[in-house]
Amino acid sequence: MRYVALEECFSIPELAGRLAGAPLGIRLSKQYAADVAKKLSDFTEYRLPDMDAHGIDVQVLSLSVPGLQLDLATDVAVDSARYANDYLATVVADHPDRFRGFAALPMQDTAAAIAELERSVGELGFCGALINDHTQGRYLDDPDYDDFWAALARLRVPLYIHPGSVPVDRWHLLDGCPEIYGATWSWGAETAGHALRVLYSGVFDRHPDATLILGHMGEFLPFQLTRLDSRYKTLDTERLLQRIPSQYIGTNIVLTTSGVFSPPALTGAVLAVGADAVMFSIDYPWEQTSEAVEMFERTTLSDSDRAKIAHGNAERILRI
Repeated sequence: MRYVALEECFSIPELAGRLAGAPLGIRLSKQYAADVAKKLSDFTEYRLPDMDAHGIDVQVLSLSVPGLQLDLATDVAVDSARYANDYLATVVADHPDRFRGFAALPMQDTAAAIAELERSVGELGFCGALINDHTQGRYLDDPDYDDFWAALARLRVPLYIHPGSVPVDRWHLLDGCPEIYGATWSWGAETAGHALRVLYSGVFDRHPDATLILGHMGEFLPFQLTRLDSRYKTLDTERLLQRIPSQYIGTNIVLTTSGVFSPPALTGAVLAVGADAVMFSIDYPWEQTSEAVEMFERTTLSDSDRAKIAHGNAERILRI
């Protein structure tokens, strides 16, 4: 089976200084943190051998959390995005059969983000972009971002919304329970909420060709479709959608398996949104490639659905 994985992180040590900001606040064991750190900035010593050992043909690389979603001045964000994308383009050029790239974007300024998206896709050959949730508390339903969504649709490339921006407010629910902050639970809830803000704002009605990717089995939105629809029908709102909410999930909003290595969850997601809307991913190096592949190989999906999820959908949506 050919595998294309598209939530696979990297970091740039030379960029770390200029991107220093508020800590994410996740409590990681020292051993785990050290292991991830050495793998994030590597492409050949650990990453390629790991891909070879587990049959991963292509990784689509993206700048790790929090990326450019920091309290950065616009000029710093613009310069850092260009630096990161040029760096990634060099890595991809060195291994064109194994790596592709998602652009990092300076969402602090919409026009600059559009310009860098166009450059990254048109000149560098990237297959989309990835941002780490909100940018300084601003979400992608902000009307100022409407031209950005238009650019994504025009270029026919997807936007991956990944968790991991630095919090700008305090969620009292997390007080005294650090275990549920971050990838365990809160990031998924926050990112799902971000996607729903985009959906309910009518972005996909205005830009029907726009595609948004969510990781971690769609941040579990596929398992809430009937709930979204039933509650939408009871709302007193002036923001009327052209379709019911569930009909945007699996069409404009697609998902990856990153970090959720459960055959029943994958089967449920396929039943909910269809095999054409699900793509294999790992979340390397935060997760283990062996576990991602082993989970996928234990599924009871049809051969045609497995081929779509393992590589076909990514090749189609990302034009790989």
